[in-house]
Amino acid sequence: MAAIVLITGMSGAGRSGAADVLEDLGFYVVDNLPTSLLPTIVDLASKPSGDIDRLALVSGRNHDTLLPEVARIRSEGHDVTLLFLEASTAVLVQRYDATRRKHPFADDAGGLLEAIEHERELLGPVKAQADLVIDTTELNIHQLKQRLVSAFESTESHQLQLAVESFGFKHGLPLDADIVMDVRFLPNPHWVEELRPLTGHDPRVRDYVLERGATSSFLDHFETMLVDVLPSYQSEGRSYLTIAIGCTGGRHRSVAIAEELARRFAARGIVARTSHRDVGGAL
Repeated sequence: MAAIVLITGMSGAGRSGAADVLEDLGFYVVDNLPTSLLPTIVDLASKPSGDIDRLALVSGRNHDTLLPEVARIRSEGHDVTLLFLEASTAVLVQRYDATRRKHPFADDAGGLLEAIEHERELLGPVKAQADLVIDTTELNIHQLKQRLVSAFESTESHQLQLAVESFGFKHGLPLDADIVMDVRFLPNPHWVEELRPLTGHDPRVRDYVLERGATSSFLDHFETMLVDVLPSYQSEGRSYLTIAIGCTGGRHRSVAIAEELARRFAARGIVARTSHRDVGGAL
């Protein structure tokens, strides 16, 4: 039986790029697939005589019937991962302006902004049910590839896949976070002159953040809470979980805490990949 990744999300958020990456990983890709044809394609791929063991489908515009069809496919025993690609409205406008392509909902709205917001509203229920949400607002194609390779390079393990992401609140909340933790209560290396130009990857910043009693106590409690709830997320059918750690600018405290949290997970035998959205931002 084929492992199925169904790619959906906002137009302009990178669905075609994601399909290209999955094709490079050995998936058989069908782009812009009408929802009504989902069962047919899945049945063909699942025939014993077929040689398709990994299938990636890019959904078309029929958003209202997508979730019922996914539920029906899953009820037949198929392993389906619903991947949702998101991006901010401002970035989507820039991408459409750059390519001069017509938005698929342009005929249903008064302009590009209205078309994007109309699609976002229609896709709200789909995003809420997605197994993995990736926000491509700050990602280039190479960074998107890294995220997808980490998630889909191996489809054989059913272990919950964790991502720990650092960010800065002054740059906005990450759209793909499942759990958000604010660490702005910790001492800020920004106010130490020799540490300000560095990041949480530097041992001096890491030690400054981690060698505080408040930090140690927080990490112990936060780690215990996460380890306790992870089985419940998995029992609810979740395959992916993104934990976002935020400080003011996303350069110091959040980076150090995210890396330490991933290290603690690794010591428990839990693999968690890390990413740092705003580590290259302005001081």
